[in-house]
Amino acid sequence: MTLRVSEPYKKSVIPSVVVFLILLSVSSGLAADARTAVDAFLSRLSGVSLTDLAVTEAFTLYSPNGRSARATGDRRLFVKIPGRQRFEQTVEGRREVRLVVDNRMWVRQADGRVYEAPPAEAERVRSRLLTPFTRSATDLLAEWRAHGVRDDVARAERIGDRTVTVIGARAGDRTSPAVWLDPEWGVIRFIARERLPTGDGLVDLTLSDHRRLVKDFFYPFRQEVFLDGKLLTRVTVKSVEANTNLAAELFDPEALRAGR
Repeated sequence: MTLRVSEPYKKSVIPSVVVFLILLSVSSGLAADARTAVDAFLSRLSGVSLTDLAVTEAFTLYSPNGRSARATGDRRLFVKIPGRQRFEQTVEGRREVRLVVDNRMWVRQADGRVYEAPPAEAERVRSRLLTPFTRSATDLLAEWRAHGVRDDVARAERIGDRTVTVIGARAGDRTSPAVWLDPEWGVIRFIARERLPTGDGLVDLTLSDHRRLVKDFFYPFRQEVFLDGKLLTRVTVKSVEANTNLAAELFDPEALRAGR
């Protein structure tokens, strides 16, 4: 039996189906591009042996207007791969230590008191963006999705003489959560909406001045954080040492409570 389609049906329905199939194809291609870009970057790191990092930084905190410096300080960042970070920072003579183990954070204040921070505070730690080792493309995309980044949206963006993949935001969109991924350097920009003590805000982390550290692994020596478009923090890296066999005690919450 042959089914004949009337002309009005052809004119109205068939073009709609064609458009739908085109959109579906484009959407699938974009989703594949995001994963392909992440897979390609991780494959570059497959031959890199990195167990830990010791980083010395200077940073400046800016006033709410983003134009005038409010305070300066020094910080040491220790990273033990995977999942452990220790931040020792001194601002105007007051020293604070923050210890992150997986998804939990402990803070030792300048007065010696130690407390475990709320989970939301631990989630705001972005040092994991710099060391994607031991994680797969599926892991990274899942982490980014947890911050609102849509991995079904991806596009190429030209920055100077480099082409990066922007995951999560279409052209002209500067407010949606997004990851800007350089094929050689890794994440160079991370945009997310976060719940802060002052209310919800758009946090924009930019990473630049990448320098080769170990084989195909590059580290950003300049880092800036913007809140709702205004400069909040600027970090300048003084030195980075890799694979120094950092002591496990540095990442022990009990040692932190004991003042070590």
